[in-house]
Amino acid sequence: MMSSGETIRWRAMDQRAARRPPTGIDAAWDTAAGWAGRLAPRMRRFGRMAEGVLMLEEEFSNLATSRLRQEAQDLRAVFRCRRDTHVELCRAFALIREVAARQIGEKPFAVQLAGAFALHCGCVAEMATGEGKTLTASLPTTVAGWRGRGCHVITVNDYLARRDAEWMAGIYRFCGLHAAFIEQAMSPEDRRAAYSADITYCTNKEVAADYLRDRLAMGRIRNLSSALLGSIAGAGSRAMRVVQRGLEWAIVDEADSILVDEAVTPLIISGQAPNDEQVECYRQAAAVAAQLEAEADYRLNVRYREIELTDRGKARVAALTEHSGGLWRGARRGAEMVTQALSARELFQRDRHYVIEDDKVVIVDEFTGRLMPDRSWRDGLHPAVEAKEGVTINPAKDTYARISFQRFFRMYRRLAGMTGTAREARSEFWQIYHLPVAVIPTNRPCRRQNLPAMVFADEEAKWRAIVAETVRVNAEGRPVLVGTRSVRASEYLSGLLTAQGLAHQVLNAVHHREEAQIVAEAGQPGKITVATNMAGRGTDIKLGRGVAAAGGLHVISAEPNESARIDRQLFGRCARQGDPGSAQAIVSLDDEFLSRYCGAAVRLLKRRWAGHDGDVSSPVTGGVLRLAQIRAEAAALRQRKAVMKTDHWLDEQLGFAGAE
Repeated sequence: MMSSGETIRWRAMDQRAARRPPTGIDAAWDTAAGWAGRLAPRMRRFGRMAEGVLMLEEEFSNLATSRLRQEAQDLRAVFRCRRDTHVELCRAFALIREVAARQIGEKPFAVQLAGAFALHCGCVAEMATGEGKTLTASLPTTVAGWRGRGCHVITVNDYLARRDAEWMAGIYRFCGLHAAFIEQAMSPEDRRAAYSADITYCTNKEVAADYLRDRLAMGRIRNLSSALLGSIAGAGSRAMRVVQRGLEWAIVDEADSILVDEAVTPLIISGQAPNDEQVECYRQAAAVAAQLEAEADYRLNVRYREIELTDRGKARVAALTEHSGGLWRGARRGAEMVTQALSARELFQRDRHYVIEDDKVVIVDEFTGRLMPDRSWRDGLHPAVEAKEGVTINPAKDTYARISFQRFFRMYRRLAGMTGTAREARSEFWQIYHLPVAVIPTNRPCRRQNLPAMVFADEEAKWRAIVAETVRVNAEGRPVLVGTRSVRASEYLSGLLTAQGLAHQVLNAVHHREEAQIVAEAGQPGKITVATNMAGRGTDIKLGRGVAAAGGLHVISAEPNESARIDRQLFGRCARQGDPGSAQAIVSLDDEFLSRYCGAAVRLLKRRWAGHDGDVSSPVTGGVLRLAQIRAEAAALRQRKAVMKTDHWLDEQLGFAGAE
């Protein structure tokens, strides 16, 4: 965050800049900040700071390469000694901008400089998809590397971590820094070397897992003084097994996905706990659950994803397991296992929440559509799903350490983020992470055409409309991207397109290995791509020859998402960097999401439009769609706040007990 001296200097700069006549970037800032109210002064300040860097362009562009390298070394020494001021920061960004132009052939625009200042000041920078967030992050990351305490750049998958580290490596090398990346298959020695680099690119899962493994390796050693005393006493080998060197500074890419959507996901380090008796009990619980009747024996709450046994259901469970023995002797434990078996049957669907791969149940991330082979559901739910599917059952594991991503990222001394969709979660970013949101305007005006949503009474009519719209747009030579929420929906639509004789590509958790190639081709003329929410997030869909003249990429949302922010992220796949494009939602009243959060209203609308085969969109249906998303967002926020409250309780209790 900012020191008091920096705050005074920046205020003075704002006052000087306010006396200048308005410029192009000021006008763009006013437009972008129009929605934000009180945030507008902060965003205008970043714009004026970017102009200060642009004023130095001629000075640095005229320097010879050797002189530019020496200037980089001089600035590095200033930042390493903590003698930097706002003047040095502007000069550093101007230098890195020139280095980027010479090393990778790309020079950050004014809006990218503004985004870099926002990151440096500890904000979440909202930059539209395709505006160059990777290059933007290289500026504050270089400054962080110069300070000598390391900087983690967090991405959503190993591919992006490696790609970005290798892409920006030329900039960092010129500036006297070493960048590295973390991949899942790395050995502890390679991880230690990567974390020792000035800049480390990694995923949220890997960096948090390494933190937990380090804590386990340290045992009772909790700080530097304890480590030094332990080494004197001959117990220093524990400290030598750690791979990280601390949590100083993190810049989180796709911050809304990592800090909001996955915030309460617990990362657990566990070990095997063989238990043949427990495995057999899961099979028996699945058999008992299959004999129970809905409403009579158990009640299902779809909205809150809860199942409760009735008195009759508890009696039936006791009767069906009367002679089983073992764990079934305890009525409460037996009821819990049957409840988990019912949850596996009623609430978790194959090819939506999970897939079967190599005789294993593999979880599908609800927000990205990606496979998560290294994760499992807790509290016995995972073996319950395995018993339901008839695959090999793995007993529940012993937990050695656990932490939520929400708690982990709040441990960093300095934190910043960037994403294409942040404004909807701006209050949550501030309440939980104390991160303000700065909306950065686009370098070129957005030319996306947002078409009115189409709503159909039943699911079959919706799919027919999606196929018809795809055929129409495809005939114009434009590429089409259809976004779905589940593997099952993407495969179903694929079958319909095949029946129409339309060549297409499918991008989901089953076909995830071809993601990079599929995304690279999604903008070619006449290309049709069906994708789950992963939709190439973090990669660029570039338009092929003649596509811009035909109207650009057309995006169709086939199902409403649980947040308007995720819908906006999908629509951001098109109309990048001033290109044309269009987006439209085509949904139905049969969609499970609407039934879960607005069941009564949906039933009334379905009775009203029963038998109607056309578009039934109206202000009422639009209001129901928005109400469902509001309720879903509120429920998710309550869950994240509950986790935060638990984290605070743990901090207080463990601190009182003398542990961290």
